[in-house]
Amino acid sequence: MSDITDYWSSPPDRTVHGGFGRCDITILLPPFDVDARSLPANDPSRARELVRSFGTVEEVVEELGARGANEVPYPVERTDLDVVLAGAWGNVLGISDPALADDGNDEPLRREVDGLRRRFTDARIFGRVAFDCGDSHTEDLVSLPDGTLFHASGWPGTEPWEVTGDPHEVAAALGITRGMLADAEVDLAAEPEEVEWGAFVSLALGNADPWPWAESRIGAFRVRHTEAYTRRMEELFLPHV
Repeated sequence: MSDITDYWSSPPDRTVHGGFGRCDITILLPPFDVDARSLPANDPSRARELVRSFGTVEEVVEELGARGANEVPYPVERTDLDVVLAGAWGNVLGISDPALADDGNDEPLRREVDGLRRRFTDARIFGRVAFDCGDSHTEDLVSLPDGTLFHASGWPGTEPWEVTGDPHEVAAALGITRGMLADAEVDLAAEPEEVEWGAFVSLALGNADPWPWAESRIGAFRVRHTEAYTRRMEELFLPHV
């Protein structure tokens, strides 16, 4: 086994400060009419390749077995930050990685989705990240094959926000109606800091969302993150006090 602590300055049992509600990206390949509850079984080889080729990861060190996609671990110790989840269910790919957490200074979700867009040119790509460090910072994104994009990053309830693209264009492209928005309690007319952007991305992903379901079995992998991402996680989760 490789020494995965190369880039860390903190010991494996150091307690994590803060955590994440979700740090997931979902890649939906054609055809787009998918119900996650009837997806084929996870392909472990494709899931491993997704992790190995992901921009935050330098090396897959160990396979930790399968779990439900809804069992994203809340990090307790530093070593938990080395665990990435990934699944490949036919034309749906998903990855959850704590390295996607951010405090508004780096926007890793946007950067990694940009890389995935170049690889999966015909895919719809969805990302949802919520990092809790006392206050919550969120980053949410929808990227469609025709170039339609929506991205929001900020602290809910607080200005300023980084907003790119038009969520109304995303809603129109995906057939999201006013009634559907109202049912999800998403008000696109509100100020950006008042909108539940994660709920909007969930609505955009619709029935294809694999993450709520224990039936969507997913692989867990211990990885060595890149040096840059390791340093970012150390700043976020393991601040010097």
